[in-house]
This record gives sequence, C-alpha cells and structure tokens, in this order.
Amino acid sequence: MPPDAIAWPRKTRELANHHMDSTVWNQFAFRDDDVVVASYAKSGTTWVQQIVGQLIFQGDGEVAVHELSPWVDLRVPPPPMKLGMLEAQTHRRFIKTHLPLDALVFSPEARYLYVGRDGRDVLISLHHHHTKANALWYQALNDTPGRVGPPIEPPDPDIRRYFRAWLERDGHPFWPLWENVASWWAARHLPNVKLVHFNALKADLAGEIRAIADFLRIEVPPVRWPAVVEHCGFAFMKAHAGQVAPLGGAVFDGGADSFIRSGVSGGWKAVLSAKDSAAYEAEALKRLGPECARWLATGEGA
Repeated sequence: MPPDAIAWPRKTRELANHHMDSTVWNQFAFRDDDVVVASYAKSGTTWVQQIVGQLIFQGDGEVAVHELSPWVDLRVPPPPMKLGMLEAQTHRRFIKTHLPLDALVFSPEARYLYVGRDGRDVLISLHHHHTKANALWYQALNDTPGRVGPPIEPPDPDIRRYFRAWLERDGHPFWPLWENVASWWAARHLPNVKLVHFNALKADLAGEIRAIADFLRIEVPPVRWPAVVEHCGFAFMKAHAGQVAPLGGAVFDGGADSFIRSGVSGGWKAVLSAKDSAAYEAEALKRLGPECARWLATGEGA
C-alpha cells in the first residue's frame, strides 16, 4: 500500500500525571530515521533500547544508553533541555515513550518498536521498581512544577494488595495498562511499527536482534555481530548497569544494580494466587480481546 493511502495514527488527546507530560511531543522535531521504543513500562524497554543502541553503534560496549536515549514524555528534565540535547545529536536517534499511541505525535518516517510483556510480570517488576525508589525519585516526580493529579506515594509493601489495586484501578498508581497495549496492537499492521515481546527476547536473543536490525535497516558487519549480541545479554547489562539504567540509577536504593534485575518470565506464579491470576486473565480478555491478550501473555500470534 502506498504511504499516502495509509491511515496514519493521529494524536487525539494529551496525557499528564506525576510522571508524564505528552505535550512535549508537540514540540519534538522528527528526523526520518528516528527510532522510538515504546511500552507500557517494565516490559523490557531498557533492554530494547540497549539492542537499538548496540545496532546503531555496531557493538560498542561503551555506549551509555541512559544518556543518549531519553524518555521523552517524562516530566524531567524540562523539555528545552531534553529536546536541545536530542537536536544536538548527530547519530541516528533512539528515544523512549510510555504513552498510548493516541497521545503521541506519530511520524510515518520514523520506526517504532513496541515492547510487550505479560502484565503479571510487569507488575512484579513495577513493585520492585517502586519499592527501590529513593527520595530523589519522589522529589523529581512530585515536586517538579507542572505535575497533574495527585503525587505518587510509597508503595504498599504487600505485593498482592499492590497487584489488586493496580488491576482494579487500571494501572494505579502509575497509568492505565489496557489502553496502552490495545493502541499499539491496533497499529501492528503499519509498515513502520514492529511488536517485540519479552518472551521472544528471552528465547532467542540473537534472532530477535537480527529481526530488529532488519526492521531498522541496519547492517552489522559479521565481525561485529558477536559483540552486539554479547552486549545485549543480561549478564553484560547487569555488569554495566550504570550505562543502562535511567539517570545511571541515582534515583534507586542500591543504584543501577537494583534497576537491572534478572529478566525472569513467570515470576508472578510464585507471588500471585490462582484467584489473582484468573482475575487478571479475565480482565485482559475483556479489555484486549483474545488475540491481543494471548500475545501479551505469550508473545505468540502477532
């Protein structure tokens, strides 16, 4: 289908809370080769940013992803600083968003990678992330001028209660899950959108990196390929967490090491009850439909 015959996504609303301000995208000047890594959160976003960074820089182990690839819609640092930094970059840019597609300015020329993961695993990682947040994290999110809505408070230490609140209040205390996933799932047919799943990365990292490289039209010399794959593994990322974790890990107790975890799938099985899990599955089916719910849970069927 020719590009002028495609119904490209359009921004229809703004989304703002203690973390995000979608209006920054109204000021962002796209380049035709920009790469946008999107997800709900805690789905493998940083992992895919690392993959893209390694592909762009051809396996350079010194690439500091957290410095080069900002979360554009995060309220800090202020937009002029963030956008100015991106405008000054001369390499192919790769950036991050946690917005649903209808709150994002969409470029037909850019390339989009949407990362999915079973929402129950997302929740386990989200609770760990929230628990490890330190005073700097709360200060940045709650006290920076422009916050919309209530502040984010420390988490309930009971992870099952935390899960039930997150499920029953659709993403509380962060942002809605289902609309985020559904909006990107609906765009999966677009030629510049690719769905990536956490389980697939775990099962065949080299194969998934190759597929991402093909999608981004990046050629890696064979001699550099082993370094690319090695530097995208969890062992390397854990050992170099300061290069990967947002803000170098300064906003988390335990630093960057606490941000990069083990990358386990199915960890929720040891935490949630059968009733909790069934409630999640029923809500996923209701809000996403069978095909999308299956993909989010398994990575199959996209």
